[in-house]
Amino acid sequence: MSCLRISIVGAGYVGLVTGVCFAELGHEVVCIDVVEEKIKAISEGKSLIYERGLDTLLQKHLDDRLFFATTNFQSLTNTDLTLVCVGTPRMENGFLDTTHLESAAMSIGQMLAVKDEYHVVVVRSTVLPTTTENIVIPALERSSGKRAGKDFGVAVNPEFLKEGNAIEDFMHPDRIVIGAIDHRSLSILKTLYSEFKCPIVETSLRTAEMIKLASNAFLATKISFINEIGNICKTLEIDVREVAKGMGYDRRIGSEFLRAGCGFGGSCFPKDTMALASLARSQQIEPIILDAVIEVNEKQPLKMIELLERHMDIRGKTIAVLGLSFKPGTDDIREASSIKIVKALIEKGANIKCHDPKAIENFRKEFPSLVYCRSANECVEGSDAVLIVTEWEEYRDPMLYGNKLVIDGRGVVRTGNYDGICW
Repeated sequence: MSCLRISIVGAGYVGLVTGVCFAELGHEVVCIDVVEEKIKAISEGKSLIYERGLDTLLQKHLDDRLFFATTNFQSLTNTDLTLVCVGTPRMENGFLDTTHLESAAMSIGQMLAVKDEYHVVVVRSTVLPTTTENIVIPALERSSGKRAGKDFGVAVNPEFLKEGNAIEDFMHPDRIVIGAIDHRSLSILKTLYSEFKCPIVETSLRTAEMIKLASNAFLATKISFINEIGNICKTLEIDVREVAKGMGYDRRIGSEFLRAGCGFGGSCFPKDTMALASLARSQQIEPIILDAVIEVNEKQPLKMIELLERHMDIRGKTIAVLGLSFKPGTDDIREASSIKIVKALIEKGANIKCHDPKAIENFRKEFPSLVYCRSANECVEGSDAVLIVTEWEEYRDPMLYGNKLVIDGRGVVRTGNYDGICW
């Protein structure tokens, strides 16, 4: 395998995981970010995010010097290609904010201006179709004084990493998508991925961008679909988990993402589905399915509150909320169902105790006045009811709950005094 020198702009979740994984494959990696606190922590072997196995790989490759982090953009002039992994948060109108992306492209272009060798700029951030053509390339050309496809290369290489399983996903992908502006850019990216045993999809820049968005929107659709089926099943005293199992044997359907519950969250599915819907509207297309996916997901967490209110008057009661992260294996609370549930409990006058193995500090920033417990036992003790919002393994012990009322939003456990969201 040819080892390449890789620079990564953006030391957040995608950038850091991508960087340490390429270092694990033997490439030389420099990760660049403008946030000094982040670079300082990474240089000391401490990532500011929780991802299983990440800190171990980070320390390993800091030690063998295949990976280092800096705020100095000049470092990219000594590399063969640059992966752009900056955030593209959702704006109020549903579109993705490309401010950081354009700023990164301008900084990269300034370095390309003084670099003689051919260099490939790879957009790995999630963006709407045509963003690379209409924003990234013009910014690179303006700041470098050079022409894309002639003096430097450009490609789009979206990531498909699941939080909590990102390293495994990187090392064993289902497919690799490469949209390239020219054959030289494509060739360099194929060299980078030459050791991977999976299909490589070669396509245009805007098609690669759409593949990422469409993939996330489709998975979000499966979740909202099975949640709607689950809501119907609940009224008919049918366990939707059995229904999903029967459906999943059909190879056309598959069993993945057919777990009914209290809704999806995270940095990708809600943001990308809303962005695609906004894009459709801008093209005078009514996104009927995408809008429905979003609407079902907005309402689903509140089914937990409806169930709880069937059993008791919430006002003045102490409610234990188990699980704050949007999924197990991460400390990420972005768009988490727990946020909607806690807000509703507060509005209804409940006293709230919370527990999560990893996400307490992130949640505390949003809700500083809640009671945060060091263990699930402490959280359940003294509560009038328990809401299970995230399926952490430690919540699966039925002995934890005694005879407390349990409203289960994820199918985690079965107790004597129990109600499930879709079963």
